[in-house]
Amino acid sequence: MLLSGLFLLACQPKTSVIPEKETNEGKPVVYQVFTRLFGNTNTTNKPWGTIEENGVGKFADFTDRALDSIKAMGVTHIWYTGVPHHAVICDYTAYGIDNDDPDVVKGRAGSPYAVKDYYNVDPDLAIDPAKRMEEFEALIERTHRHGMKVIIDIVPNHVARNYHSISKPEGVADFGENDDTSVEYKRDNNFYYIPGEAFQVPVAGNGYKPLGGEENPLSDGKFEEYPAKWTGNGSRKAQPDINDWYETVKVNYGVRPDGTPDFDSLPAGYDTLSYQIHFNYWKDKDVPNSWIKFRDIALFWLDRGVDGFRYDMAEMVPVEFWSYMNSSIKMKNPDAFLLAEVYNPSLYRDYIRLGKMDYLYDKVELYDTLKHIMQGHGSTDHIAPIQDGLADIEHHMLHFLENHDEQRIASPEFAGSAEKGKPAMVVSTCISTSPTMLYFGQDVGEPAAGDAGFGSASRTTIFDYWGVLAHQRWMNGGAFDGGQSTPQEKELHQFYRTLLRFSSTSTALNGNYREIHSFNRENTPGYNDKVFSFVRWKDNDRVIIICNFSDSETYSFELKLDTRTIEDWHLVDGDCALTDVLTNDGEHRLNVTNNKAQINVVLKPLQSFIFQVD
Repeated sequence: MLLSGLFLLACQPKTSVIPEKETNEGKPVVYQVFTRLFGNTNTTNKPWGTIEENGVGKFADFTDRALDSIKAMGVTHIWYTGVPHHAVICDYTAYGIDNDDPDVVKGRAGSPYAVKDYYNVDPDLAIDPAKRMEEFEALIERTHRHGMKVIIDIVPNHVARNYHSISKPEGVADFGENDDTSVEYKRDNNFYYIPGEAFQVPVAGNGYKPLGGEENPLSDGKFEEYPAKWTGNGSRKAQPDINDWYETVKVNYGVRPDGTPDFDSLPAGYDTLSYQIHFNYWKDKDVPNSWIKFRDIALFWLDRGVDGFRYDMAEMVPVEFWSYMNSSIKMKNPDAFLLAEVYNPSLYRDYIRLGKMDYLYDKVELYDTLKHIMQGHGSTDHIAPIQDGLADIEHHMLHFLENHDEQRIASPEFAGSAEKGKPAMVVSTCISTSPTMLYFGQDVGEPAAGDAGFGSASRTTIFDYWGVLAHQRWMNGGAFDGGQSTPQEKELHQFYRTLLRFSSTSTALNGNYREIHSFNRENTPGYNDKVFSFVRWKDNDRVIIICNFSDSETYSFELKLDTRTIEDWHLVDGDCALTDVLTNDGEHRLNVTNNKAQINVVLKPLQSFIFQVD
């Protein structure tokens, strides 16, 4: 803050909060899109509907206009979910693809986490299934041309029960092709077996029938597999339960059935060493065959132009494998974006430091806490301790409020209103230096209310053909301009766009963090546990953030900065303008007097301010 003579000039509100020219100073923004659903304009939405009845999105639907609309939200990476060829109930035998059995497929379109062929892409996504890989490579090129990077899934813990690659490179053996099936376990087997027993389809419950009961030549309650394999979630029964991951089989990484490792361990101190040293450590080691197979799969996709991977259920695979896998990836592409699903906080640091993951989901701590608050049950007092506890790894904890596994904010089963996600999204996006992830349709308040067939409402289906109605209105027949959106959907989209563009360009959000919530709880009348506040700064870029999680109460108080922040920011007596990033208004003032700083704040229900100190 400048004194007297220069004060008026220095503290004039900025004309534009978000720079028009994109910079690399901000944080990554990941846009997760369920590829099969994104471009589908069909609104029939018949439960268990066929591809002809309900329609399906294609790679080609990610047009230049579509990619422009995604980029305009500050997106740096697109996670194209459901790209590898997975089991699907659609006849592609004309393309050399064998039909899948509904008894071991969830839904009609199939789970993207039951991969059938790691060396090709889902034929549903191509205009010409015979040229499906070429169409995906063209999408990679378009995405890169629009200044964004491409992430796809790798599912290391399990593969489809009927895995069979017809596209594998010459000399590559299928998973299980060379296994000794006479024993439960052998280090270089790709699967675990139940010798002497045949697989049996689970007994369905609650009236469930494959394909909703529709007749199908393969839907006979049988699936030939002898001997039976362990199921993806670890079930060792020849007939798994209907709630098990029965459509998949577990991959063997050299972990004996008693849980002991059958491979070398990383030496002490490797948690502080570079991926190059990890790579050199494994270079001459004899490792289990499944390690080699998945490494080669990852390198195959890097060669196609993919820029990174999201790893499904990574904690179910030993961390030593990740050291081997990720160091190999980084040697080929040091900038590869590696995101893992790990839900056990006690494992976070091992998977980051030993496993060389770039990012993990911050699900069970920040997301679950924010969800509880959004639902009207929790206290904002619980937020600051989470960030403090993760301070040493906060950069690696990716934040989100929706993804394909979680309920939609607007669904009645979650919050019942997309507006309730606004303060949580400001906190989630701005509280750390980690990336932020947005799920497609979240920005227009998609409630996921329909019954698609397999699964249940509140989560957008990942198993069936479907149209995502709020997203379709924004898509507007391919214009991607919100031409059919409601006023509320347009306003919500603008909120997300403004917030995420700010996060992708702000230097402050890549700098220091300090919560001022506790200080205000103790010293500010009217400030309560429905409000949360913190500051971010780097060099002269200084931001004050305050959010109201109440959907019914307006709060008025004098928000205070603590003494340390006043000192770190070198604030001196005076009165300086603040510009709110979310509205671009400059009506608020930061008053500093006698080493005290405060802002007169009136917070309406669900309102947030992101004040930049001018």
